[in-house]
Amino acid sequence: MEYELIHLPNGIRIVLHQVASPVSHVCMLINAGSRDERKGNYGLAHFIEHLLFKQTERRSTHQILNRLESVGGDLNAYTTKEYTCIHASFLTPYLERTLDLFEDLFFHSIFPENELEKEKSVIMDEMASYLDSPEDSILDDFEDQLFRGHELGHNILGTEADLSQLTRNDIAEFIHKNYQTHEIVIGITGNYTTRKVTALAARTLGKVPETSGHRHRIPPQQREVSQTRIEKPINQTHYLMGGTAYSVHHPNKVGLLLLNNLLGGMGMTSRLNLVIREKHGIAYTIESNYTPLSDTGIFHIYLGTDAEKTDKALRLVSKELRKLCENQLGVMQLHQAKQKFKGQIALAEENRLSLIISLVKNLMDEGRVQTLEEVFSQIDAVEAQQLLHIANEILDERNLSSLSFFPE
Repeated sequence: MEYELIHLPNGIRIVLHQVASPVSHVCMLINAGSRDERKGNYGLAHFIEHLLFKQTERRSTHQILNRLESVGGDLNAYTTKEYTCIHASFLTPYLERTLDLFEDLFFHSIFPENELEKEKSVIMDEMASYLDSPEDSILDDFEDQLFRGHELGHNILGTEADLSQLTRNDIAEFIHKNYQTHEIVIGITGNYTTRKVTALAARTLGKVPETSGHRHRIPPQQREVSQTRIEKPINQTHYLMGGTAYSVHHPNKVGLLLLNNLLGGMGMTSRLNLVIREKHGIAYTIESNYTPLSDTGIFHIYLGTDAEKTDKALRLVSKELRKLCENQLGVMQLHQAKQKFKGQIALAEENRLSLIISLVKNLMDEGRVQTLEEVFSQIDAVEAQQLLHIANEILDERNLSSLSFFPE
């Protein structure tokens, strides 16, 4: 994997992944998300992401949307707990057009009042749609339970009450505080030389004034384990169990990523999928996930099943967790788990948009970009004893909270 790092004088960093392809992908990541909102303004980061596409000093909404679509390109965005990201895919000749558009959206949006009210209505419809999908909403509700009272806890979409009262002043304050050039990383994958990208970036993004703030994120406190059951007008039980885990900087992060992949990660051969879906046929969806954040992490297991099958499914989940906590992996088991995980990572890099977003996050989190060989080396270095220790720290059910949605 060939890449170059480019540093603009204003603090914006660029990761260039050079590849001979007629299709290019660019993403712009700002280290600002829903956890950076203050109480009463929940949903603001996501609201701003929507409004960036509405109007700038130079372009109308139609001109923004048509800028890349008119040449067959695609433009999209998303917000997470810690990031806001805009990404685009397009043919090779249109890199300057894309960088110019990104600069315009992030630094020259004007947030007209009529668009604020219109987009509030759109997001409220998004909230309603989300609530109609319990398999999606249960994770946000669980994180609120896990981090109650902390900025990581609330839903990224916010609440209707908060959203309805957001103003242009709130937007301006959030952007001034969080949209710092030193907290921006851009990723580019395409058939470009470093010299060309440096020149284009200087011409488009280099004119942005340098800014740097002193934002301080407060790490969450460990909360007591809790078990919550909620009855809803649904047809299936949705169950989620989990707890806090390692941050992106923790030395056990790679070990837990490997362990999670073995337990309930991608593919049909995870332990949970083989036992609960393939062997017993009592759940259509059963998976585990580990998300490392800047100062903590989240591990969870999710399953959806018929109400009368829930108890049996949970007993089987508990059995698999105990196995990992009590039994050290054998040499062949560990080798197979590593080979599977490395293969999945390598295949995922075939999706170049996902790859460049991953590289950008890597630079944002770690201050550097890791090569595929370095990632593989870290996975190979994980030992069976280390996985046993991680399992007892993270997978012990006595340390796991739960949230379940049951049919009324």
